[in-house]
Amino acid sequence: MPQFEFDGVRIAYLDEGQGDPILLIHGFASNKQVNWIYPGWVDLLVKDGRRVVAIDNRGHGESQKFYDPAAYGAPVMAEDARHLLDHLEIEQVDVMGYSMGARISAFLTLNHPGRVRRAVFGGLGYGMVSGVGDPEPIAAALEADRLQDVSDRTGRAFRAFSDQTGSDRRALAACMRSSRQKISEADVARIERPVLVAVGTRDDIAGSPQKLADLMPHAEVLDIPGRDHMVAVGDKVYKQGVLAFLNNVDA
Repeated sequence: MPQFEFDGVRIAYLDEGQGDPILLIHGFASNKQVNWIYPGWVDLLVKDGRRVVAIDNRGHGESQKFYDPAAYGAPVMAEDARHLLDHLEIEQVDVMGYSMGARISAFLTLNHPGRVRRAVFGGLGYGMVSGVGDPEPIAAALEADRLQDVSDRTGRAFRAFSDQTGSDRRALAACMRSSRQKISEADVARIERPVLVAVGTRDDIAGSPQKLADLMPHAEVLDIPGRDHMVAVGDKVYKQGVLAFLNNVDA
């Protein structure tokens, strides 16, 4: 996969297809392959006539790893995404983020509104504003010697996921301790681009998608029936809803 470097930070990405560009930003402990290639998103969007760009966030996948929480944070990673757009000479893009990637996408949209045409916030509802729980049990689970030593349910799920993806758990722990900055209701209300908030109906992490969408002037909700946080990303209802949203020329 291609990589580029800026300010001493090495970022990996993929760039496939032709047409209107869309930037995909994965969730915590995931990467571009797990979040977007394996569930079929890249193939789907390329076949829909789009240029698909997917980033490995710092600390994840093939991108550079850091072990200081100060090196992370959603606003910092939003700037990584912006630098990637600059590197590829893409002026404006649709953007879809999942979970932590949705938070990064929101910061990208807020801080560089001219670069984003429309956005999909997957796997994150009002938790974008209220927060989605204490990061410390997840960070501790990532640092534990063995999965069997982890008792916290959410921490155990993320630890098992990080083991499955072969992630650098120390880098993820640093990321977890700083990556989930809240965004105020007033700032969310400044997002004037069309937004689709897509959340599984059994997702107990994301928070209310409707409550988040209600804050924005041009946002709508896509419920992903019967899906929890970890499996909603590959759901066919999610895919069909995103294609309909992206192909709505009036949005």
